[in-house]
Amino acid sequence: MRKVVVMNPKGGSGKTTLATNLAAYYANAGGKVVLMDYDPQGSSARWIAARPADRPSIDLVKAFERSTRTTRSWQLHTSLDATHVIVDTPAGTTRETLEEFTRDADAVVIPVLPSEIDIHAASRCIGDLLLCAKIKPRDGRIGVVANRVKKNTRVYQALLRFLKALEIPFITSLRDAQAYVHAAGLGQGIFELPQYRVKTDVESWQPLLTWLDSEQLTSKSESAAS
Repeated sequence: MRKVVVMNPKGGSGKTTLATNLAAYYANAGGKVVLMDYDPQGSSARWIAARPADRPSIDLVKAFERSTRTTRSWQLHTSLDATHVIVDTPAGTTRETLEEFTRDADAVVIPVLPSEIDIHAASRCIGDLLLCAKIKPRDGRIGVVANRVKKNTRVYQALLRFLKALEIPFITSLRDAQAYVHAAGLGQGIFELPQYRVKTDVESWQPLLTWLDSEQLTSKSESAAS
């Protein structure tokens, strides 16, 4: 089973967009996918509710709900045959909750928008992951994705300079495209839309998918777990 955590303490960075599209990709690839929604807004849960019955199914865990009738571990229980668990974390993540979100994670993906505020928030998130969650840079389990970018802008160039200065991988850039809004409203991922309409966007995901499925990342996460 592969566990991928999508994290950024700042709201509006595109965590749900990444989480739902990853879930849709792996489901269409034949995986048994669990989407774990920690966000009290329940955006991923609403996406699942809107998902057409003829699309590959994705199991949902409403991690944002708390129940006094069951233990927390049972609430977060996933099926033993799950191949992928995608975790959509909430905004305002504290240092104290980082360990719960990232426990046993094979990869942590941090979406960053091209703005000074978002760059600062991402920098703080990365620092907290390294210090509080004790994820080591050499483990290679943290990757950054530039989200909703318009490449011919000065702020995007500033974002690139920031990301390239980090000691963790800068994976890819996803453009600001209406295809994501359209797919979200349908309960689908862009991989499930007519490909002639989303060819450019699908291609921009390939570096992220390659990184997540790489043997190098697998071996590093296994070493960290041991």
